[in-house]
Amino acid sequence: MGEIPEEVKLGSSKPMIATQEEMVEARIPIPYRDQCAHLLIPLNKCRSAEFFLPWKCENERHVYEKCEYELVMERMLQMQKIREREEKLRQKQKQQGGIPLIPSTANA
Repeated sequence: MGEIPEEVKLGSSKPMIATQEEMVEARIPIPYRDQCAHLLIPLNKCRSAEFFLPWKCENERHVYEKCEYELVMERMLQMQKIREREEKLRQKQKQQGGIPLIPSTANA
């Protein structure tokens, strides 16, 4: 009857470890100031110390890229849940014969 749609938690489950001051001091560009910035700081220090030779900081790079990959996968899962919830709402409205929240032309 009165089915409550499940809530999709937005945002990352990973905590923000690096502070704004640390990121500013390390000159981390704004687009990279996410939950993985605390791993980017030592990676960039290693890169500078090793003259940006790609094989010198492999461990730091792997840890940072794994963190970024996990963030992307988490966002993709959240988006999938949102789409599934919207599809359930569309199906429910079709059954009730009401006006759709999202017109069919919006997806075409």
